[in-house]
Amino acid sequence: MKTPVVIIGAGPSGLLLGHMLRAEGIDCIVVERQSPDYVLGRIRAGVLESVTTDMMARLGLDRRLRAEGLVEEGFNLATADELIRIDIKALTGKYVTVYGQTEVTRDLMDAAAERGLTILYDAKDVALHDIDSDAPFVTFAKDGVTTRIDAQFIIGCDGFHGPSRKAIPAAAVREFEREYPFGWLGILADVPPCHPELIYAHTDRGFALASMRSPTRSRYYIQVPRTERVEDWDEARLWDELSERFDPLSDHGVTRGPALEMSIAPLRSYVFETMRHGRLFLAGDSAHIVPPTGAKGLNLAASDVWYLSEALVAFFRRGDEGGLAGYATRALSRIWQGERFSWYLTKLMHRFAGDGVFEHRMQASELAYVARSRAMQTAIAENYVGLPL
Repeated sequence: MKTPVVIIGAGPSGLLLGHMLRAEGIDCIVVERQSPDYVLGRIRAGVLESVTTDMMARLGLDRRLRAEGLVEEGFNLATADELIRIDIKALTGKYVTVYGQTEVTRDLMDAAAERGLTILYDAKDVALHDIDSDAPFVTFAKDGVTTRIDAQFIIGCDGFHGPSRKAIPAAAVREFEREYPFGWLGILADVPPCHPELIYAHTDRGFALASMRSPTRSRYYIQVPRTERVEDWDEARLWDELSERFDPLSDHGVTRGPALEMSIAPLRSYVFETMRHGRLFLAGDSAHIVPPTGAKGLNLAASDVWYLSEALVAFFRRGDEGGLAGYATRALSRIWQGERFSWYLTKLMHRFAGDGVFEHRMQASELAYVARSRAMQTAIAENYVGLPL
């Protein structure tokens, strides 16, 4: 097989890039090691910046997003006794849209055949070859048969554990990482949200988040030690903890219901600055991970795709390699800003093991300043809705 561009990974970043290239008449093949059902079974966040919704609109794939997405003009930071509303619409003139990452992925998958986007699922043992040359290629196994795809470029959109980043020689690697001593225990349930807008809560019992996927589906999280196991929690215990943290602050209180999913997600900040090596380019989670506190993961992946699609279109249409040469610098500028904001909110809203009274007073003082300062609220709102491309 032969194609100009091979994309490794059929998550939202890989599918977005595939659709962006096909919309410009550039052929590409997406290779995914898992099945379609497995891909759609991944439960992820869903606060979308305009960079992401604009890309879906540009592709003409935003019908469901516009019909079902929840437009959020603000969100809340909470202390034990105060709700601090960040009015992002009034402060920035913009808003975010709550629409699950799974639904974005579904929309992109459903449109693939009609748009001529080839996706090869269940591709095992994916390997990248000759990425330093002008003729890189990818091999994979399926149904006992090994297939080779020759290309001009390979794009790694295969997440933190995929083979793309690992194909880059160690001598060329520049990476930065911070692991946090806690995770988020989450529950998804078909119950109405406790509040019309998201609440990020800082309490003596630890951090908690009340969010929603729709008017009838809620997503809650609480901070737990990194060593905690989901098996240590039954649903009743988690609902009790959520009620303790949100009932005094929210409009409606926590409504309980059977869990559709419970899981614990560890938190880390990670940047792999070697986003290009030879004819291999990285985008999305293969190059960076952010704590979910800032709602930046999918949106940073979308901005990577925006920059990379522009660069590839310039190359194939005009032979212009400037965008490809500058891709990493351009993408990393926005990535580090997203990392900074996610780190800031994580540090502000969580309880860290080892922190004492001084650190707790600093958090309380910062939140009190945010509550009375329009300038601070504006800075938070600008980062939350997404900095300019």
